[in-house]
Amino acid sequence: MKKKNIAILGSTGSIGTQALDVIRAFPEMLEVSVLTASVNADLLIAQARAFKPKAVVIGCETKCARVKSALEDLGIAVYAGDKGLEEVVQLEEIDMVLNAIVGSAGLRPTVKAIERKKDIALANKETLVVAGALIMDLVRQYDVAMLPVDSEHSAIFQCLVGEQDNPIEKIYLTASGGPFRGKDRDFLTAVTKQQALKHPNWVMGAKITIDSASLMNKGLEVIEAKWLFGLEVEQIDVIVHPQSIIHSVVQFQDGSMKAQMGLPDMKLPIQHALTYPRRQPNAFERFNFRNYASLTFEEVDKDTFRNLELAYQSLKDGGDRPCVLNAANEIAVAAFLADEISFLGMSDLIEATMCQQKIVRKPSLEDLLAIDNETRIVARSLVK
Repeated sequence: MKKKNIAILGSTGSIGTQALDVIRAFPEMLEVSVLTASVNADLLIAQARAFKPKAVVIGCETKCARVKSALEDLGIAVYAGDKGLEEVVQLEEIDMVLNAIVGSAGLRPTVKAIERKKDIALANKETLVVAGALIMDLVRQYDVAMLPVDSEHSAIFQCLVGEQDNPIEKIYLTASGGPFRGKDRDFLTAVTKQQALKHPNWVMGAKITIDSASLMNKGLEVIEAKWLFGLEVEQIDVIVHPQSIIHSVVQFQDGSMKAQMGLPDMKLPIQHALTYPRRQPNAFERFNFRNYASLTFEEVDKDTFRNLELAYQSLKDGGDRPCVLNAANEIAVAAFLADEISFLGMSDLIEATMCQQKIVRKPSLEDLLAIDNETRIVARSLVK
């Protein structure tokens, strides 16, 4: 098997650091070509000195000189800002781009990578939330692989191997329920960001952890699943599974179901995407049925956790609605983390922003980028 050269966008985040652990375990198969970070220059420098990529990108341009100085002896090319990000994904030697950037900032580099026929390992769900139809058209046009890294979408992807001629009747995305499973609106009125950042099963970055607590993460996953697997809204359901052992389920037209199971460890879906189509042995902890007397399932409380219903509604409305939803949510999460709005206020802000924006039915990529920016301005103005 030819060694695969990987560009990791967002290498200093949770997914990025775990991806480097996976790559370190398979030196004969995987090699780092590019590492990028938004602001964490110190960790980026340490990673670059350990893995010696061809190039690195630091998003914060004021830190570029420091990164260059620290890596000068290794001859590693150093780029900065959004333009640098878009440039490095097009490097000739790259075989796959792992996009683990947080938010819609991951969209443009994904487009550039696809246009240069790089396979994509996608952990940045916002790419498909904002521009799903356009991205999947590009995937087909340039004949590249789009391999999901989110545990739920990786599970669906794995369940569909060998089922190309068997139509999907429905998929079930499982949700842990987050730290506030079973809580009512009265309880949620007073929750703090410290409480919201304590996920019961997964260790993730701040933004995705808040999204998980509000169930917006599951809403974004619904939108991502629609585009990844070519589904209608009615074919995608969400069910709460507190143990996070069954990562998602596919139901076929004969009523049979396939589920992918495993312990809640993101290294497994990361490894699957990076080494696909082979399943490589590893030293990860194994699931033991004796440790789980039962696996349970519950309905989602959409009345309390309104973000999930807002995500479904954005898909039903179509056009630019998911883009507006995502941009408003990013502002809402930032405002909550800054103690500017309450936990429930995030849903109020997102809904109010969506109501103020007119629907654009068939937006181009440039339209979507402009709508994303405009939505952020509107949402920010509504923060009280």
